[in-house]
Amino acid sequence: MNSNRKLGFTLIELLVVLAIVALLMTISLPRYFQSIDKGKETVLVENLRATRESIDRFLGDKGRYPRTLDELVEQRYLKQIPFDPITESVTTWNIIAPVDGRDGLVADIKSGAQGSKTDGTPFSDL
Repeated sequence: MNSNRKLGFTLIELLVVLAIVALLMTISLPRYFQSIDKGKETVLVENLRATRESIDRFLGDKGRYPRTLDELVEQRYLKQIPFDPITESVTTWNIIAPVDGRDGLVADIKSGAQGSKTDGTPFSDL
């Protein structure tokens, strides 16, 4: 064996490895970001479902709609005001007032987020 030869990688070998890593990242990153967006959409739909269910339970128990989302938390129908993962806030909910003449101010909520889901449904229509 040649004892003068140094162990290590050549520049060509390093460039080939970097090219392979870059190729793998260009394939996987778009799918990663798409899965993050899908997860946010799923959380938004679940938060809306749970909040609407709490509003209905409040109406059934009290005979009126809550005046604020905070009232749902104070009366322990919710642990906390739900988080809108699209707007990344708890203050961007659009409050829908009751149309049936009952007392209260919160009959439904909608997301205040702009844009639409990956299936084309606007966030404001969920």
